[in-house]
Amino acid sequence: MTNPKRVARVAGLLYLLLIATAAFAQGYVSGRMVVPGDAAATAANFLANKGLVRAAYAFYLVEMACDMSVAALMYVLLRPVSRPLALVALVLSLGGAVMKTFARVFFVLPLFVLGGTTSLAAFPLEQREALASLALRINDQGASIAMVFFGFAALLRGFLILRSGFWPRALGVLSILGGLGWLSYLYAPLVARVFPYVMGIGLLGVLVHIFWLLVFGVDERRWRERAEAAR
Repeated sequence: MTNPKRVARVAGLLYLLLIATAAFAQGYVSGRMVVPGDAAATAANFLANKGLVRAAYAFYLVEMACDMSVAALMYVLLRPVSRPLALVALVLSLGGAVMKTFARVFFVLPLFVLGGTTSLAAFPLEQREALASLALRINDQGASIAMVFFGFAALLRGFLILRSGFWPRALGVLSILGGLGWLSYLYAPLVARVFPYVMGIGLLGVLVHIFWLLVFGVDERRWRERAEAAR
């Protein structure tokens, strides 16, 4: 049988790596490179920091690989509670990860648009800057769509955690609150207003989950009881 504590700790390590790579790529690089409302300044930043942008792109891919892996491991841990619901949460998480991975292509696209490739050399610099800005907006939009998928998945996982008996119910509540917050991405004007609160609650929930997975894992006796009953 699967060793649930080991699975939980591996999930916690991958979750931690996910947060670290996301913080670098989104918080550090993208936050420095993108100047809202100023396509020329953003283009200049990208051209002056090509290596950093490529590193951020690689970190984005590592983040999504970790996200998919965590989703699969959470399915393993939660399937004794309800295999169908755990499977739906897994599919939603993977769908969001695929969408977000595809969107990240548009994050690195400005390097090709601005780099003076032969096919784009005929376009004036202002047009190429506008195209680069559009690519970054598509990147953001794709990531926003992915957050909706993650929100639905978090709601399901929170419900399963509440029913599990081998994890504290507080973790389920935090997951549900985080999922509701991510669903604010359904309406862009709403998320623009509540983003600090959504991010704060979401980050708190993630950090608590990571801590619990790494330190305590799961109540192995109760997990095995649920797994045996599910058979």
